[in-house]
Amino acid sequence: MKKHIRVAAAIIYRDGKFLLSKRKDDQHQGGKWEFPGGKIESDETPEMALERELREELGIEVENQQHFTSLDFEYPEKHVSLIFQLVRNYAGDESGMEGQDINWFDKTQLSELTFPDANVPVLNKIQSEL
Repeated sequence: MKKHIRVAAAIIYRDGKFLLSKRKDDQHQGGKWEFPGGKIESDETPEMALERELREELGIEVENQQHFTSLDFEYPEKHVSLIFQLVRNYAGDESGMEGQDINWFDKTQLSELTFPDANVPVLNKIQSEL
């Protein structure tokens, strides 16, 4: 049986741009851009996990978030349930706290970037709704 992982990810959207992180080369799906976030621990809600992850990864404090979409994805080695939250307001100055590259991109640039396969459905939804 495949490992099942629940992940909370942030669509950080401000001034018409999206904040993305680049996965380190030695990580699963390394070298690809992603929506920041991470694994939901057993004692956390998706909202709590996202707040913790963004504090750890980007050094920011989420002021509000709302559900954007959820999806399940099968990788050869694991099953991932992704919960995407839209974050428009946060406190602090974002930086790559774990040494990862971060950058702001406008919607037209998103289609030029390489993302993990699981992100394709959410990218399509962003193009039509944001």
